Amino acid sequence: MTSKMRWQAILVILVIGFSIWRASYTVRYLSLDDAAKARMAPEQVAALERNSLKLGLDLRGGMHLVLEVDKEGLPPDEAADAVDRALEVIRNRIDQFNVAEPSIQRQGDNRIIVQLPGLQDEERAKSLIGRTALLEFVPVASAEQVDLVFRAIDRALADTMAARGEAGVLPDPTDPGYQAARLALEHPFSSRARYIESLPFFAESIVPWAQQQLARLNVEALLPRDPENPLLPRVRLAWSEQTRVLDDGNTYRPLYVLMRDPLMTGSVVSTVEVRPGLDENNPNAPGISLRLSREGGRTFAQYTGQHIGDHLAIVLDGRVQSAPVIKDRIPAGTPASITGGFTDAEARDLAIVLRAGKLPAPMTIEEERSVGPSLGRDSVEKGVRALVIGFFAVVAFMLIFYKGSGLVAVGALVSNLFVLVAIMSVLPVDPKPALTLPGLAGIILTIGMAVDANVLIFERIKEELRNQKTIRAAIRDGYERAFLTILDANVTTLIAAAVLWKFGTGPVRGFAVTLALGIIASMFTAIVATRIVFETITVTRNVRRLSI
Repeated sequence: MTSKMRWQAILVILVIGFSIWRASYTVRYLSLDDAAKARMAPEQVAALERNSLKLGLDLRGGMHLVLEVDKEGLPPDEAADAVDRALEVIRNRIDQFNVAEPSIQRQGDNRIIVQLPGLQDEERAKSLIGRTALLEFVPVASAEQVDLVFRAIDRALADTMAARGEAGVLPDPTDPGYQAARLALEHPFSSRARYIESLPFFAESIVPWAQQQLARLNVEALLPRDPENPLLPRVRLAWSEQTRVLDDGNTYRPLYVLMRDPLMTGSVVSTVEVRPGLDENNPNAPGISLRLSREGGRTFAQYTGQHIGDHLAIVLDGRVQSAPVIKDRIPAGTPASITGGFTDAEARDLAIVLRAGKLPAPMTIEEERSVGPSLGRDSVEKGVRALVIGFFAVVAFMLIFYKGSGLVAVGALVSNLFVLVAIMSVLPVDPKPALTLPGLAGIILTIGMAVDANVLIFERIKEELRNQKTIRAAIRDGYERAFLTILDANVTTLIAAAVLWKFGTGPVRGFAVTLALGIIASMFTAIVATRIVFETITVTRNVRRLSI
């Protein structure tokens, strides 16, 4: 055996050995059922999953969403790239959500397709993807300003109720309930609130009614038009995300009157982290710690120095997360915090949303589809059954028609599958290839093409043997004559696979990836590996007749 052949043999052994070792992770992981996974240590299951071939949505189950970006109202320059920016924001959020092999693609002018294989908590995913994430630091109106706003609401609501005949009738002044009835008639909104530290709190049982009345009055339009108070156009209303149990045992929710213009927005936030101990009322609950940029820190320090004793609200998507009282000037560099009785998952998701930034425009879910685990298992079983039947059909053909040489080709075919699975499980590309149902079809097609290469080679070798050449010369000439034909066929298929990958979506891309990688693997196993086997046998043994 020459030195060149020795090194080629070592290379083939190393590649196939590595592929078998790497593919063993996939075999072991896919053979585990839920009960077997439950008996294993979580880190062992995670290691197997991490190193195994990833399954696509149609095989593993998961979630499929079609989102539509609402570009109405955006300036033309922002509307032009709103979908691309939304795509980037969603991708950043999903990347931090730890979903394996997500597929996030644009469709048409204003739609985005999101596929999340293996995801079971659908509501959490939808909340994470669709959250607007508009973060604002907003001054809270003073007690006098709150009083003015509520008086305006009372007047408008009393007029509306009187016009609709919904106002009650005052009892006789001697009636014990006269004062309470009069207060409710003249102040139908503010009389239902309790005031603590100048903030109005509404009982949770009354909150739906209050929200209905505010929507009914169209307060956003009412306040700017009130001629009696020029302050009103400068304020807005926002409910708190937090509730509080008061001394009567009932749960209350604050309604904040905020200044319309925020002090700062989320654009000044530089880092976000989740940690406990931020909420003095619930020190074990996780909260969000925000570090501000240099400019944001200076603005924060200046404002807090001038408004000691006032409230400053942290507002996310129109809901007040917290509104602490400014007790002292907060110097630049001191982190702000968001608390709200979050669970660990809620705090992590909120941190992800804040890190990834806000969506450029609201989005609506146009289509939602879930693929259950049972459907995924059925698809896997049917796909694997087709793969096994196709494989053994090819094996039978090769052994019947090419005998001993056919056995070498079958060995190359098995090696081809190991190499393909190994490449797909380690390939560092984005998006990483995942095995889909069309991908299984691509593997089956690859099996056919791989064995086709060996058929071409074996037929050329037969021709050379019929021309009375020696076995070694026939093998050498057979491989050289067949090589260009095999190369031409595989290159054209690779070009087709590249086009499918470039312009296809979802499963079509899965088919293209497995087809292309399978062809590359088959070029190695069907041409290089089998030739090394033939040459090694003919060099090391006195072969008088080739079984072909």
